[in-house]
Amino acid sequence: MSTNGAEPPVNWLSADEQRAWRAYHRMVTAVQVGTAQDLTALGLSEPDYEVLSTLSERPDGTSTLHEQAAKMGWSRSRLSRHASRMETRELIRRAPDPSDGRGCLLVLTPTGWDTLREAAPLHVASVRRHLIDRLDPEELAALGAIARKLIDER
Repeated sequence: MSTNGAEPPVNWLSADEQRAWRAYHRMVTAVQVGTAQDLTALGLSEPDYEVLSTLSERPDGTSTLHEQAAKMGWSRSRLSRHASRMETRELIRRAPDPSDGRGCLLVLTPTGWDTLREAAPLHVASVRRHLIDRLDPEELAALGAIARKLIDER
């Protein structure tokens, strides 16, 4: 806000920019809705799958709540509530964090591993159906380059 009380001018989107923004937003929504519906058929939510898959990438299937929340872009309290629901379903368990007396570890359980092993091939098929197989190699490369550029700027 300016010091004289006048609002700075708005740099409105051009017609082309507006079309690109809306197309991007519809694309993200369509892909997320499609893959989320496919996961729901397996009894998982997108966040469930994200937690399971990222924990599985760790050698011991364990991560701190803080690291996991940062990776997902969630607050620790939001992830803690979600982890409680996953813990009730025995997909993960919590353990004290020996390096942080106030923190906790999220640990993938045998049930969580089994659930992920069952869901992963179906999730990959869903990602292919809703995104990958709908693009030619050049489009996929461009999408990857754009995504990396936008992520790197954050």
